[in-house]
Amino acid sequence: MNILVTGALGFIGYNLTRKLLDAGHFVVGIDNINSYYDVRFKYEKLPLLGIEEDSIWPNLIYKSTSTENYHFSKVDITDRYYIEDIMSKYEFDVVCNLAAQAGVQYSILNPHTYIENNVTGFINLIDACREFNVKHFVYASSSSVYGNRDNVPFVETDTVDQPISLYAASKKSNELIAHTYSHLYKLKTTGLRFFTVYGPWGRPDMAPYLFVDNVSKGKKIRVFNNGKMERDFTFIDDIVEGICLVINGGRQDHQYRVYNIGHSSPVLLMDFIRTIEDELGKQAEIEFLPHRKGDVKITYADVSAMQNDFGYQPVVGIKEGISKFADWYRWFKKNH
Repeated sequence: MNILVTGALGFIGYNLTRKLLDAGHFVVGIDNINSYYDVRFKYEKLPLLGIEEDSIWPNLIYKSTSTENYHFSKVDITDRYYIEDIMSKYEFDVVCNLAAQAGVQYSILNPHTYIENNVTGFINLIDACREFNVKHFVYASSSSVYGNRDNVPFVETDTVDQPISLYAASKKSNELIAHTYSHLYKLKTTGLRFFTVYGPWGRPDMAPYLFVDNVSKGKKIRVFNNGKMERDFTFIDDIVEGICLVINGGRQDHQYRVYNIGHSSPVLLMDFIRTIEDELGKQAEIEFLPHRKGDVKITYADVSAMQNDFGYQPVVGIKEGISKFADWYRWFKKNH
């Protein structure tokens, strides 16, 4: 298949791209390489994909030197002209939209960038899919759409009309827009609600990276809500496997669907930290802080729909996942 991956140098986008290339698909990756976090985390992935130019200019297409199946372009999804331009150059079977302005806390302070990237950028992509007859539009939603709720696990049929951050609201808007396009234009759309993804190349602004980095350096880690939180930590390999199952198609022939992708086994935040301590052989110095606006107390995915329709089965537990993440962290620090 010909597949467009947006946010291709991001955490999930990069890992997905590698998996799709290994499976023999032709992939075009686009990313605006913004400075929300250290851009080195993005630029240093390019040579690993065979893009070895010294400078990456916007809106040009770069071809991998390591495989004929990968092209890359520095494109911002908010630029409708260039989205349509790149869509016109390739006959994509699938568009997988992983590009978004991430971060719950950042959304409270910078609301406009979430509308620009997560709403305007999203509709630029989905409308281009309609115009250029893409067969399937797969996009990242988020567990944050469930809001701050106590009844668990979270099921796709739960009401999700009370988001507690603008980030969550922007992701819910994506699901509504996708439903409209599926209804009006018969475009097949699949939304994937990711649950607390961690692993190699994880974003440096996320808690798993910050915890491992600070504990390794003997620095203090900040733990909000006094540690009284649970997260359905899901290893990147399980997330990527789930996306690939959806791209390849399963038993569900739908026009519009939304699925949870998680590990379906929430972990107390303090247990997560203890696992990091055990792996690193160091004790964390913890600064306990009160609850923050926008943070939910628990995430817990019911993944039975993904299991029934695609045979999805997460396999990486927290101990193995932290070990793999720590191994990557050591390699990354040694080589960068």
